[in-house]
Amino acid sequence: MLDNTTIEGIPERGSARVSAFSPVATGENDATRNSSISSTLIILGPTGSGKTGISIKLAKALNGEIISADSRAIYKGMDIGTAKPTKKEMSGIPHWGIDLVEPNQRFTVADWKEYTEAKIKDIKARGKVPIIVGGTGLYIDALIYDYKFKGPTGAKIGDFEQKSCSDRTEIKGDYLLIGIKWDTPELRARLKARLNQMFCDDLYKETKNLVQKYGWDCGAMKSDIYEYAWKYMNGELSLEEAKEKCFYEDWHLAKRQLTWFKRNSAINWLSLEQIYPFVLKYIQNE
Repeated sequence: MLDNTTIEGIPERGSARVSAFSPVATGENDATRNSSISSTLIILGPTGSGKTGISIKLAKALNGEIISADSRAIYKGMDIGTAKPTKKEMSGIPHWGIDLVEPNQRFTVADWKEYTEAKIKDIKARGKVPIIVGGTGLYIDALIYDYKFKGPTGAKIGDFEQKSCSDRTEIKGDYLLIGIKWDTPELRARLKARLNQMFCDDLYKETKNLVQKYGWDCGAMKSDIYEYAWKYMNGELSLEEAKEKCFYEDWHLAKRQLTWFKRNSAINWLSLEQIYPFVLKYIQNE
């Protein structure tokens, strides 16, 4: 249902569904070493879909830099619970849009859009490729449809979930949107495996520090894993109960994200294994 295209069906340049990369590449070495790409690549998908790994692989190949489109990754000190990439995982690739504010500071979608537009301009000016990566649909829509905000808005992401599709008729810029496609059982299994890794001593230490510093009245602390980690730490839940409750929170989030993204016909839905060759072949066909 979500599959709009395949590697064999790369969209034509100028189609309504995607914007095009500019270079002509004669092979993978040319594409990865000498590419000069005018578009901004956007890798999106539900939580736990593998956005971090594939985006770093593409950034290495395309001389790119990554901008996070994750409404949780903006917060300092919230690392394990928001599944931020570690320094090792970043592999030397510059990452932007991470650790922008303290959890008790205000940061809106309007702020993110302004920040990201400036960062895209800066990255391109240095001859690099901007790669937007994340699952916060409102952030991505605000950027590609060039939403105009009447001053800073403090509206929550959830307030926009029933937003009309009428303002999504034309992408304002040169973007290639790729969504990571998983079958339901596979995505559920990935979420469970990730939670098994995240529930660890480092998470408990992080949770304790955040609670002591900001308390539960801080809106950023409403992230589900911190709540359930804290309840486990205080004996209110067993470890398995905490993981199970957190899994269902993650799964409901993933379904909401997919519902949001399915409204956008410009997204090319590909399996994780298809994305890298798809992008390189797309470049080579120019």
